[in-house]
Amino acid sequence: MGDVRSESISARLPESVVGEIEAIAGAEKTDRSITMRKLLEMGIQEWKKKDALASYRGGKVTLWKAAEMAGVSLREMMDLIKEAKVPYQYDTDALEEYVERILKGL
Repeated sequence: MGDVRSESISARLPESVVGEIEAIAGAEKTDRSITMRKLLEMGIQEWKKKDALASYRGGKVTLWKAAEMAGVSLREMMDLIKEAKVPYQYDTDALEEYVERILKGL
């Protein structure tokens, strides 16, 4: 929600989904519009994590790049990888990159 600009979009949803949105809005004490934005943002974040995990699992990206793709810290990405039971993939270039980034942060 950091982007100040916005655009209105419309989508047809099954009544059951609309009912779920209304139930969540009631529980959150917000209106449907706010609830839909929050749920959409949560869904996008989850998709980014899944995509980053799949890319890392497939050897397409480094751990650091996967964290960037997912929009999480390196530590959080490591936790996601552990939870998903994805084996860590180390190569010397990636290890050097991690060490350099860690040292820059000190």
